Formats: sequence, structure tokens, C-alpha cells
Amino acid sequence: MKPILKSILFLCLLTFFLQSCEDEDDVRTPAQLQVNDFVWKGLNELYLWQGDVANLADDRFSSQAELNSYLEGYSDPEDLFQDLLNKPVSKYPSNAIDRFSWIVKDYTVLEQELGGITKNNGVDFRLTRVAEGSNDLVGYVRYIIPNSDASTKAVKRGDLFTSVNGTKLTVSNYQSLLLGNDSYTLNFADYDGSNFILNGKSVALTKTVLEENPILINKVINSGGHKIAYLMYNGFYSEYDSKLNEAFQGFKNEGATDLVLDLRYNGGGSVRTSTRLASMITGQFEGKIFSKRQYNFKQMGGMTTEDLEVLNERFVKDIDGTPVNSLNLSTVYILTTSGTASASELIINGLKPYINVVQIGETTTGKNVGSVTLYDSPTFTKRNVNPNHKYAMQPLVFKISNASDFGDYTQGLVPTFVQLEYISSYGVLGDPSEPLLNMAISKITGTTAKKVQNDHGLVLPYISDSKKINGLRNEMYFEETPKGF
Repeated sequence: MKPILKSILFLCLLTFFLQSCEDEDDVRTPAQLQVNDFVWKGLNELYLWQGDVANLADDRFSSQAELNSYLEGYSDPEDLFQDLLNKPVSKYPSNAIDRFSWIVKDYTVLEQELGGITKNNGVDFRLTRVAEGSNDLVGYVRYIIPNSDASTKAVKRGDLFTSVNGTKLTVSNYQSLLLGNDSYTLNFADYDGSNFILNGKSVALTKTVLEENPILINKVINSGGHKIAYLMYNGFYSEYDSKLNEAFQGFKNEGATDLVLDLRYNGGGSVRTSTRLASMITGQFEGKIFSKRQYNFKQMGGMTTEDLEVLNERFVKDIDGTPVNSLNLSTVYILTTSGTASASELIINGLKPYINVVQIGETTTGKNVGSVTLYDSPTFTKRNVNPNHKYAMQPLVFKISNASDFGDYTQGLVPTFVQLEYISSYGVLGDPSEPLLNMAISKITGTTAKKVQNDHGLVLPYISDSKKINGLRNEMYFEETPKGF
């Protein structure tokens, strides 16, 4: 090639390169839109209902510049996030489709919450209205977290409180009173059959960074010739999987013949932990499908048979090389309330194709969808994360079903035997006379369950609970994004 032609070609290539750089600079996301850009692109790629949200359509914006123009309309990433969800509960409380996606400003806090680490004083409670239609609230203590500030104070399961720092609890102020302060005083009350009356008892509490061991109680109860293992398990936190396996080793050592799994206050957690727990309960189904995940059409499109297999969770024989301690049961008894959700519901639904699941208590939450943590990075993982902010999203990205392809339980899983929790007969957790546990024991042994006072006056409209207030949401999450990106 002649020198003059080489020079012309070089100039043409240089001009093209410089023009490309100039065009790229023109559409680069401005610094002030980086979080919004992350929100839109993460949801566009992975959100379960991406195809149902017009503003998330692949052809919604013809260029990055056009997308930037749209993103400039939102000064708060949280507002953009909510507007891009498919009928979020915040805007459609009566007919919401997405009840569980959320976004956080600091992914460090989110990671801790998913592991059961919160700023907490140790009182696990539920808040309800004092009466149908009332804006006044009453809280009742469900249990006390060991090694917490509350564990050293005069407060116990079944205690009622109607005021905080002397201020009456209401629908409009409970979050500021219970979430906004690291220290506060609970003012307790008694119920006289029709009203809640302050009784003069108060307890000052202080929050600390607290890591809750989800295994609250594990013991074996001898009754009617049966050795009944009882496990109160309050969160599917993968960091405790080895401890969970050790608890089942204890059950095996004591010759447990039956299991009562208490999930009444368990809002969920890791899908993988749920699979491992199911493997501990059984053991005879190694390698069989426990659950199946389904992502949005964009992610599912073009998946190979090998890709689809990755979406199946199968019963396992070991946990990171340690053999699973399995009980090989053909029947399990599971205690539930309306707070039983997500990975807890997965245990129930996932086991049903294989063994007899006897559910005792209340209808569960009805969360058959799960999430993954999305970070602002090229792969939406924590690799090469954007150092300019710490926003992260926990959007719903998959629907889950069991081996029989059943996963439609958005109205909750209905108990085999209904048993509500009444304040007047709350009982001590783990005690054979506690109403829900007592009913399970009666079904195992064939004896008559203890009669529980039907105190309907104290089955009140739910408002919130300490787990939700402290950031431990009803959750079912998977550790990796689909296809591994």
C-alpha cells in the first residue's frame, strides 16, 4: 500500500475513533443519575415482571440520552424504584402485585439484615390495632432474643404494651417511636376483657447490633411413647446452616421419632438453607427436585437444558462437605402463623410432593416469589461495584414452585388444623402445654389436645412486627443472579 493511502486510511480511522469517543461522551450517564441509571437497568434486566411494566420495556428508550432525560424526572431513587414496580403495595394496598421488593441506600446494612443482624433490643413483638377500625395500637411480646438487652430485663413473652416513652402508640407514630430511637421505654398494660389499661410497669431498653441465632429452641420431648424433636427456627440464615445440622445430630442422638418444626415467627431467608433443612427432615430423597425457580421471559429465553437444570434446587447429602444429619421422616408437623413466609412456606410446599406435611396454626403470608441482591456493577453483582454510592436493590426476580409444579399460594398456605394464638393462653414456647405445640403432640400421640380459651377479643388486625421494623422483611432470596452473569 502506498504511503499516501496508508495516511488517508489512518486519518479515517482516527476520525472515526474520535467521533465514537465524542458520541460516547455525549450519552454517558451524568454522575447525578448513576443511581437512577442502575435502578432502571437492573430492573429492566432482572425484574420478574419486567414485561408488564411499560417503562421497563427494552424499546422504551431509543438511546441513553433519552433514558437520561427520563431519569432526570426523579430526584429520589426510591421514587423511581417504586414507579417501576408492578403495582407495588405502597400504591395499590388492596390489589398489589409486588408486595415485597425494596431498595436500600447502604448495601452493608442490607447484607447484615439478610444474615439476621440488626440494631435490636431483643424484644420480638407484634403490633395490632386495639380494636377493629381503631388507630390506637397494642404490642405483645412473642419472645426474647438471648444475649440481648431485653434478656437482662423484666420483660417476657405475653407482656402487652400500649405506650412508648409515655406516648400512646398509634398507626401514625409507631415507626418514629420504635424505629427512630436507639433507646426507649415500653409502658405495659393489662387487658380487662374489653380494654387495655396501663398497669404502671415500664422497662427501659437499648438497641445494640445484634446477631440473632435463628435456632431459638431445640429439644426432644418424650410423650406417649414418642420422642418428639421440637425446633423453633426463626430465620433461614445460611451462616447458621452448620449449627442447624448440629441440632439435627442432637435429635438423631436422642432417637427422635417425630419432628415439630416451629416456623410461626419465621419470615424466611435463603432458598439454599430451606433446601438443606428439607434434606435434614427427610434424607431419603437425595438428588430429587425440591424446588424450581422461574425468572422473567428475558432471562428464560434461550436457556439450554443445562441452564434450566441450574434453576432446580435438589435435596442434598452434605453441607460444604459435611454429611447432612437426616431424620428420614415420612411425616413432619409444622407450626405457622400469618407471619410465616417465603423460605418457610417453601419448606411446606417443597416437602408436600414427598412426605405428609401436617400444618398447624394459621394461614401463612403467601409469598411464592423471591429476590436477589442487585449492586451497581456491570454484572449487578458486587464485583467491580460502583464506588460512588452504596445503593442496592432487593427486587423480586423469580417465582418458585415444587417438584409437582405447584407454586400458586399467594393467598397463603392453609393449615391442616387451625389453632390461633390468644394472648390469654399464650403459653411458654417449647412447653408441651403451649397451645400450638400441644396440638401437634396430640396429633402425633393420638391424645386429646388441651382446650384453648376462644378469646376472640384479642385476635386483632395486624399492623406490623419487630422483624419488619428492624429490617428483617419476609424474604426468600437466592445468592446468585440467573445464568451467573
